[in-house]
Amino acid sequence: MKTPYDMIIDILDEEFEFTLGELCRASATPAETIIEMVEEGLLEPRGPSPLQWRFSGPALYRVQTALRLQRDLHVNLAGAALVLDLLDEIARLRERLARLEQG
Repeated sequence: MKTPYDMIIDILDEEFEFTLGELCRASATPAETIIEMVEEGLLEPRGPSPLQWRFSGPALYRVQTALRLQRDLHVNLAGAALVLDLLDEIARLRERLARLEQG
């Protein structure tokens, strides 16, 4: 039996895709907010229009993190996009450093 944490790990997989409606339901976020996040560069869907957009699994994490930044730190969406991009860069640099340290 899968725990909620196992399901979250499955959802965050790059292979998993959400439609706009699915992402709204999974994150309990209105479509207008998701569209604003796309406009701010916080999310990068595949597809030409909202009805055809597909979001990768990690988009759910980005939405939830952006919402927490807004709620807890009063960061606007542009600021949340910057924070998430910097966190992604830190993760990439840590991975690179770990590979370099392994030889």
